[in-house]
Amino acid sequence: MRVMGLDVGSKTVGIAISDALGWTAQGIETIKIDESAGQFGMSRIQELVSEYVVTSFVVGYPKNMNNTVGPRGEASERFAELLKEAFGHPVVLWDERLTTMAAERMLIEADVSRKKRKTVIDKMAAVMILQGYLDSKNR
Repeated sequence: MRVMGLDVGSKTVGIAISDALGWTAQGIETIKIDESAGQFGMSRIQELVSEYVVTSFVVGYPKNMNNTVGPRGEASERFAELLKEAFGHPVVLWDERLTTMAAERMLIEADVSRKKRKTVIDKMAAVMILQGYLDSKNR
């Protein structure tokens, strides 16, 4: 029984999976999507759900710093609804303010090249979202 963490953007979705005990998150991949064309990568997510026996989802919820919900937050809400409809599993929206910036900072400190950072940033953000959620559950 694993949890899938997702960092949803307009062009990509970063994917992370918990270990079987729900203690640690590990990055799996970044899926290319096209939000404007209504292509959300659900077939690939279905493959990963089956492969990892996922039983719930945590979707990054990019609230504004004043705690309001803007266009990207609304997009995450819509994506969460798509997951619920497609899989019937519980979906949690998890506050992800500054997660992508923290992931970028971590990669810079690890001396990862700009080109490589671009390919892994969403996956790293998904790991940070999921790990934050798992940590809150395991206190």
